[in-house]
Parts: sequence; C-alpha cells; structure tokens
Amino acid sequence: MSLDAAPLAPSAAAIVASEVVRTYHLEGVEVTALLGVSLRVEPGEYAAIVGPSGSGKSTLMHLLGLLDRPTSGTISVGGRDATGLTDTELAALRNETIGFVFQSFQLLSRTTATDNVSLPLVYRGTPRRERRDRAVAALEAVGLGHRLDHRPSQMSGGEQQRVAIARALVGEPRVLLADEPTGNLDTRTGEEIMSILDGLNRDRGVAVLLVTHDRDVAARARRQIHMRDGLIESDSHGGPA
Repeated sequence: MSLDAAPLAPSAAAIVASEVVRTYHLEGVEVTALLGVSLRVEPGEYAAIVGPSGSGKSTLMHLLGLLDRPTSGTISVGGRDATGLTDTELAALRNETIGFVFQSFQLLSRTTATDNVSLPLVYRGTPRRERRDRAVAALEAVGLGHRLDHRPSQMSGGEQQRVAIARALVGEPRVLLADEPTGNLDTRTGEEIMSILDGLNRDRGVAVLLVTHDRDVAARARRQIHMRDGLIESDSHGGPA
C-alpha cells in the first residue's frame, strides 16, 4: 500500500479505535490489557485518559499512537485504516500525523536540543537547512531559544520536557499524545508544561490526548475518559465511540 495513494481525509477524526483488544503472552500466561475499547478523538480535541495502574490506559495510548498493534479491532488515523499497513507504512503514518511526549523525555543524551528536535524530519528526508530552521522555531516556541546547542544533561527536567514537546511539534502533527507528561516534574514545572500543552491546543488547534494519574492535570482537559480493568468506564464526551 502506498502512502501517497491514500491521503489523509481533512475532515476525518484524528484517531478512531474500534473494539480494540490487546492480549500479551507473558511467561506462558495470557494477559488481556484491553477488552474491546472503542474511542473517537476529533481534530482539535483536548482529552485526558485516567485510571488506576493496570487499567490499560498506557496500552491504549501506545495503540492509538501506532507504536503497537491490537490483537483484534481496528485503529484509524486521519481517516486512514492502519490495520493492514506494513511496519514501514505505520512508521511513515506515525511520523506524518502524531507527536509524542513521554514521562521519561526519550531524548538522545549525546545530542543537542536542536538535533533532538529535528530527528523526526530526518526520517522524512527534509533537507538539513530546513530541518534546523524548523527545529529552532519549535524550540523558540517552547521558550528554549537560548538552549539550542545544549545536551539533555545540561538542562533541567522541565527544559528536557520542553525539548520533547518541541520535537513532537516540529512535524506539525494533527494530534499530540502525552503519556504522564508531568510525572517526573515538580509541581511548578509541571504547571509550566501543562500551560504549553494548553496553548498548543488552544492556539494551534492540535488535538491533545494525555494519559495521567493526576486528577488536577486531567481536569485541564475538556474531556475525561476513565478506564478500569481494560475498559472505558466512563467518558464525559458521552461514552465510547
């Protein structure tokens, strides 16, 4: 399947999961993390997935971000069904449409902030000069124009998370997935990071879907999706899709 032959539908939902099941086999034991979850995230939406440890929220996030495949059920992104895509096609679709922010930042330790941020554009084949210009603009947008050539070890946790947000944004994604984005940060720094995410959704129209155990963080989103035991227990948007 050619990605060029299947352009994203401009008016389609950002992400749709339909009856998604995810089962793992661990040391001969079958463990089902998701029991048939359906969810629809619209363009420009701001939603939080919350629930106790083991509820399946991070598993769902990885599936929605095309970092894993469901055992059964379907995931579509921007109107494109990802079910039958090869690993290469999945990677291309992910790079084109989704930005990621993780609790542990996931930065390359020996690489400057600018080069960390430009990495998604390397995979797109973007010319070197354009990569740098876009990476610098993304870093300036999160208040790190003075840290362009610093490595992660030379930055605070909050600054590293800002670099991660800039990296997520540099490809101009339709949706940003954030897994416990304030989990490794103190309260004040976490507030700063959340203000950045609020602004991206409000000012740029990026759909933001975050996983958090923090009810205060979740309350910032306009939609709260509560998970328990591998299922969506409640959804303030009116229930599963």
